[in-house]
Amino acid sequence: MVLTKVVDVYRGGRVESSHCGHVAVVNSKGELLYSIGDPNRITYARSAIKPIQTIPVLETGAADSFGLTNPDISLLCASHSGEAQHTDRVLAILKRAGIEEGALQCGTHIPHAQDTYKALLAAGKDLTPLYNNCSGKHTGMLITAKYMNEKLEDYYKPLHPVQQRILKTLSEVTDYPIEQIEIGTDGCGVPVHALPLERLAYGFARMADYSTLGEKRAKVVDRITTAMMAHPEMVGGTGRFCTDFMGSCDGRLFGKAGAEGVYLIGDRQTGLGIAIKIEDGNGRAVYPAALETLKQLGIIDEQQINRLMHHYRPVLKNARQENIGELVPSFTLQKCESATVNK
Repeated sequence: MVLTKVVDVYRGGRVESSHCGHVAVVNSKGELLYSIGDPNRITYARSAIKPIQTIPVLETGAADSFGLTNPDISLLCASHSGEAQHTDRVLAILKRAGIEEGALQCGTHIPHAQDTYKALLAAGKDLTPLYNNCSGKHTGMLITAKYMNEKLEDYYKPLHPVQQRILKTLSEVTDYPIEQIEIGTDGCGVPVHALPLERLAYGFARMADYSTLGEKRAKVVDRITTAMMAHPEMVGGTGRFCTDFMGSCDGRLFGKAGAEGVYLIGDRQTGLGIAIKIEDGNGRAVYPAALETLKQLGIIDEQQINRLMHHYRPVLKNARQENIGELVPSFTLQKCESATVNK
């Protein structure tokens, strides 16, 4: 495997550490245009693939049957912070579908929103799966199973029709053989899929240039990506990269983070898809790498970079909240043979 340094970690004026990683930039024809590291690295997409996992919720008719709005659809793609705006919406969707909160099988963890967690502790309440950052995705799975008259109890298991539809859709969108997709278990208990990084980039390129997906699927993908960009606060939450990033890109770019240093981006103007993997899995390096990739491709300008500077060059603080260093992107994309970008 080719390892390439992508982000340096400075303490004072000296590089203390570095993160290696991989980037693949692919167009909607499936051509690899730019890369660093190993664009063929087999990579678990983790939560970055949620926009593709949402496609069957709409294609089956479940979304329309239960009256999902654009903010609802955006929430199905989320790794949300557990703020009231997220949990209230999850509960509302479940209620419309006649599904109890207890049907969520995503497990529990401390929510990203510390105010939410402090309020739960102060009220003496227990954490529930509602506050899991994947509860939106699981809600989409549950309402699909309900609409299709399938069992709710095991909707999260690999052989359940809900998961089989997701697997088939992922194979189709990425144009990667279904039997070659490697499957593990994600942090929230559902199957997680591993594909070559460039195939993940291709999947997001096709979601950006959805004309390549056929008329019916194109309409579904348009709804999903439009919902994400119009309501990025549902995808992440206050101060989160996904929310700030899509909110700064004027309806052009959609992106989704995944655990272990994964990020996927689609550009609706150029039809490009971008997939990033930080080799050591440290998420702190993925956002500077994502923004630097977009900067080098000429997709975002200095004004947008400046608005996102706290994600592009994150400041490191000590226990006294003093600035003691920063993260700095340190790579140059390599143009692949015959690569062109239509800007």
